[in-house]
Amino acid sequence: MGPAEPISPRSPRVAAARRLSRRNFRVKERRFLAEGPQAVREAALHRGDGEPTLTELFATAEAAERHAGIVEAARAAGARIHTAPEDVVAELSQTVTPQGLVGVCRFLDRPFDEILRARPRLVAVLANVRDPGNAGTVLRCADAAGADAVVLTDASVDLYNPKSVRASVGSLFHLPVAVGVPVDRVVDGLRGTGVRIVAADGAGERDLDTELDEGVLGGPTAWIFGNEAWGLPEETRALADEVVRVPIHGQAESLNLATAAAVCLYASARAQRASGGCRSVTPS
Repeated sequence: MGPAEPISPRSPRVAAARRLSRRNFRVKERRFLAEGPQAVREAALHRGDGEPTLTELFATAEAAERHAGIVEAARAAGARIHTAPEDVVAELSQTVTPQGLVGVCRFLDRPFDEILRARPRLVAVLANVRDPGNAGTVLRCADAAGADAVVLTDASVDLYNPKSVRASVGSLFHLPVAVGVPVDRVVDGLRGTGVRIVAADGAGERDLDTELDEGVLGGPTAWIFGNEAWGLPEETRALADEVVRVPIHGQAESLNLATAAAVCLYASARAQRASGGCRSVTPS
């Protein structure tokens, strides 16, 4: 690819990118926006079905100079690079403090059957999760805990909502994600591959400490996380093999969704790695 192309705010390419802030256009074009250096870097490195995920990059002149390595990675991925005015990039980023880089990316969700064929050992299932920031944060927690996949049911928020993408801080590009799957199909499919289904809910009769003490989290496990305000409906809890609550040892009323998800996923990750010890995150 050649050098970055200066682009006018009235360019059709800017208009096309601007439309991706709306879900119906994202679905129609199967494209979404990724804002900031971390997300753009990960998008540039990602490949889906053999094709680069990042197709275009809009960067201010200052950001292109400051993040020259990311721009080169985008160019190496075959993305079209545009030098855009600050107000254009700010409008595309839709954040209070834009970071000067916005990428246009291909959808990257995977078919649910593909996730099943990989026989995952740790899965986060988002059922009725409506807040995009929470969805992205849970995805980030799942990535950090070493989960094999994330599944968003058909009642959950749009994976490609800009707030979800930002909250994932690049983790969206790290692990397989399936979207729009009915919760009963998720449960049946995962259980059919030998995965134990655990619903995380404050009304659970068992608590996470008991699960750990009894050593039942070491096997393949899928955690189902529910709505931020009212948790999981009874019919979803009934689908699970166990309903488990995170114990509150202090005086806090509850934990928010992302915090509870992190605690549960890390508990499973620790149990699954117990025979080989904990994986270090510090370079040796």
